[in-house]
This record gives sequence, structure tokens and C-alpha cells, in this order.
Amino acid sequence: MGQGTWNVDGLSWFKSSYSGSGGGDCVEVAVAHASVYLRDSKAPADGPTLRIGREEWAAFVSHASA
Repeated sequence: MGQGTWNVDGLSWFKSSYSGSGGGDCVEVAVAHASVYLRDSKAPADGPTLRIGREEWAAFVSHASA
């Protein structure tokens, strides 16, 4: 896992359907071959991007939805 600047051009970013259209406190997610990327929807170009391994992401989602 890491926070930094990666070349994320070409990734398809999406928000949860629960986010609504008000642009509140949302994150955007993009899935790549070996990693999942997260960023703040309010600052997609200027803010930091978090990179998480796919296995770690799956564990997080499994735990969060339990």
C-alpha cells in the first residue's frame, strides 16, 4: 500500500452508487492489473492517490461488508 503520484491515465474511475450527486465526502476507485487506486472525488487531479494491492483490497471489502 502506498500514497503517491502514479501514472493513472487511462484508468476508469467510479464512485459508489450510494455517493449521491452532491459531491460530498466520496472516494473514487479504479482497478488496475495488480492494484486498486483510491482518490478523493473532490480533488481528483490535485489530491493524493492511494494504491492498494488487490488482495488487501479484497480483505478490506470483505471485512467492511461483514
